[in-house]
Amino acid sequence: MSHIDTAAITMPTAPQWAEIREAVARLCDDFPDEYWRRLDREDAYPKDFVETLTESGFLAALIPEQYGGSGLPLSAAAAVLETIHDRGCNAAACHAQMYTMGTVLKHGSEAQKERYLPGIATGDLRLQAFGVTEPTTGSDTTQLKTRAERNGDGYVVNGQKVWTSRAFESDLMLLLARTTPAAECKKRSDGMSVFLIDMREALGNGLTLRKIDAMINHNTCEVFFDNLQIPADALVGEEGRGFRYIVDSMNAERILIAAECIGDAKFFLRKATEYANEREVFGRPIGANQGIQFPIAKAYAAAQAAELMVAKAAALFDAGAPAGEAANMAKLLAADASWEAAEVCMQVYGGFAFAREYGIERKWREARLYQTAPISKNMIYAYLGQHVLGLPRSY
Repeated sequence: MSHIDTAAITMPTAPQWAEIREAVARLCDDFPDEYWRRLDREDAYPKDFVETLTESGFLAALIPEQYGGSGLPLSAAAAVLETIHDRGCNAAACHAQMYTMGTVLKHGSEAQKERYLPGIATGDLRLQAFGVTEPTTGSDTTQLKTRAERNGDGYVVNGQKVWTSRAFESDLMLLLARTTPAAECKKRSDGMSVFLIDMREALGNGLTLRKIDAMINHNTCEVFFDNLQIPADALVGEEGRGFRYIVDSMNAERILIAAECIGDAKFFLRKATEYANEREVFGRPIGANQGIQFPIAKAYAAAQAAELMVAKAAALFDAGAPAGEAANMAKLLAADASWEAAEVCMQVYGGFAFAREYGIERKWREARLYQTAPISKNMIYAYLGQHVLGLPRSY
């Protein structure tokens, strides 16, 4: 895509997609903090929230109209997810459908698109599980151990995935597995393939799920493959080129989660500002104290800057321009901005921040995740150092 003049890409002005934001905000008003606190207590999936998002068409934003979706760009999907988090809700239960969609749309066969996309658009099918991370390789995706070996008219899959969120709530899984041993490949990124697996058929027939008890209610699982038989038409695109296909989804994932982080930052800053104006100690609002006011202002500036990077990354992605650098920086800066705002909000509320009824500690726990997932900060630094700045490989 080197022919694209990235300097000519128009940066959006905020608030972009204002009508979408307003509609999503109204939808979220029906799911107040009490709803999310109850789910936390029960360690339950937000089924009603996801169904409402699906019925409204927002989860099908990126699916082309010919398959029953809205055919909107990534920036519109980012606006949806940002607003969900800004309103105190959590899109982690369903956001994977948006970024896994790119692999199927760009590299799937027409038969696969016609078979799956209309059902995903209506909610009859759920594509939420993204099987990439493994317990022994972590961020070193090129060294994953899960194998898919040809067996007659299909493949046999063996291996294990971890931190595969929403697997119990998904009908389909996008799986990255090695089809050629790493020792036989010229490049570390070669020899991996992507498969779209029907989990309804696979569960109990070689596919096993085990839920992970985690700090946040993220519905995440370990996934075990034991001689799972899958048909040849489960392969997405060409065999051996899966890592390249997944990179597109990873860039979309980082941009969309960065948008969620911006939403979180706005939530925390709004809560902190309101409380700092209302809470009086020693005869005046605590917001008059520089020790309260200045950290809020600093966090606000960081969030504003990060929001610009997210907008840039989405604009590049939508234009078909190389977006890896901007997507990684958007994720890095937005995650840091949301965490700074979360910490500030906790400090402003003081002891009351730990009371669940205020909804601050739940969002604080959720915001902490993105310091680590879906890619750690150190991996982003390594990417920028090597691929952007031209420094020696650090790992």
